[in-house]
Amino acid sequence: MIAKNPRALELACDTLDIEADALRKMRDRLAKTGQDALVLSVALLEQCRGRIVVSGIGKSGHIARKIAATFASTGSPAFFVHPAEASHGDLGMVTRDDVFVAISNSGETEELLTIVPIIKRTGAKLIALTGDPSSSLAKLADAHLDVSVDKEACPLNMAPTTSTTAALAMGDALAVALLDARGFNAQDFLRSHPGGRLGRKLLIHVSEVMRDFANTPKVFEGSSFQEALAEMSRHKMGLVVIVNANNQVLGILTDGDLRRLLEKGEDTKTIRLVQIVTANPRTIPPDLIAEEAIEMMEHHRINHLIVADANKTLLGALNLHDLFAAKVI
Repeated sequence: MIAKNPRALELACDTLDIEADALRKMRDRLAKTGQDALVLSVALLEQCRGRIVVSGIGKSGHIARKIAATFASTGSPAFFVHPAEASHGDLGMVTRDDVFVAISNSGETEELLTIVPIIKRTGAKLIALTGDPSSSLAKLADAHLDVSVDKEACPLNMAPTTSTTAALAMGDALAVALLDARGFNAQDFLRSHPGGRLGRKLLIHVSEVMRDFANTPKVFEGSSFQEALAEMSRHKMGLVVIVNANNQVLGILTDGDLRRLLEKGEDTKTIRLVQIVTANPRTIPPDLIAEEAIEMMEHHRINHLIVADANKTLLGALNLHDLFAAKVI
């Protein structure tokens, strides 16, 4: 039997509280005294004609790698360079057109301080993220962002926890501000994320995952309730669309409507279809991306969408199972 640590939950909650408090304080500090530094940092990044080079060592190095990846995936060419490797030849990757982002909690990391003067002499701009505004690295920077924290979440106040969270959050803040400044949009994001589920949501259109007209359960206006029920059962989609003679959408009957009907004790043998259908149901055009269909379903808390053209002519239907099957969700 695995022994349970009674302090585990307490320490986990304390960690989240400490880190959340640190981020709130950093946000308030940024809004009050760090505005100029942030605006300058974003301007330097936006005007960068080369690449964004992010560097740090130890845990700050891991954070630097993630920040570089975030910049790259949001439209700003970026890469990580290890400061120790930089002093042994990799510094040749940094040019005068680049912006160098250095991350160090102490601001006194020897490996960074060794290469920063050389980087400055090349003409590259320097942005520093440190926990000490009076540190050597902060003083050398063209723009310094204060990521100081009161304490680490580690009970010993030693292991980098809160400090690395703060640096990562500031990196995300920079990336978000930069992508907005550059007008980076969903299509730009798609070009750098063509694979995986995320790419599928942005690449696949409704027309590619919907049930086509022939496989969409439908009945003409004037049909009986029993005919609609039989059509719904035959296609097993949880809905039936009511159309006119021109196949224009007039209404929809869903399995949810049927449950509510039975709960009320209605006589299904005598009820007329027109009495229970939802008129003018929500539709979606086939040329929208699947992500927009998902957002519409979530917003309206529905599991189905009718696919129709601008004239409300029925083209097909889409439900959550189709999106799951296409691995869009």
